[in-house]
Amino acid sequence: MQLTTDGYHACLQAIEDVFGADIDYAQLVKIYGEAPQTKGESRYSPAKMVAAERRRIEGSPDPDHISTSMVERHNLTIHMSLRRFTRLLNAFSKKIENHIYALAVDMVHYNFIRIQKTLRMSPAMAAGVTDPLW
Repeated sequence: MQLTTDGYHACLQAIEDVFGADIDYAQLVKIYGEAPQTKGESRYSPAKMVAAERRRIEGSPDPDHISTSMVERHNLTIHMSLRRFTRLLNAFSKKIENHIYALAVDMVHYNFIRIQKTLRMSPAMAAGVTDPLW
């Protein structure tokens, strides 16, 4: 299996604890330029990415597949479907249990109820976990 993470330092120990040396592991570290200084944009506008550095950490990861695009797309899907992950919104959970339940309901909807346009079925149906759409 090949795994790619960003440069977050806590991932190094977590991957080592879970997989040891039995994984092809790389990091994709994005390097950002200066934050915008235009009036009104400096607080909420992200800096532009100027480079991406690929680092082999363990095993023999395929350089052509060192990417975080799939997990970033998944995170965007979660943010767009479950608005409590969006910054500056009042749809937040006051208790962690409520936050976990809302995430669980969203994951069930995404995997078992919603038909994916590219698959023309739900992800659970495509994986053979279930036959009917829930």
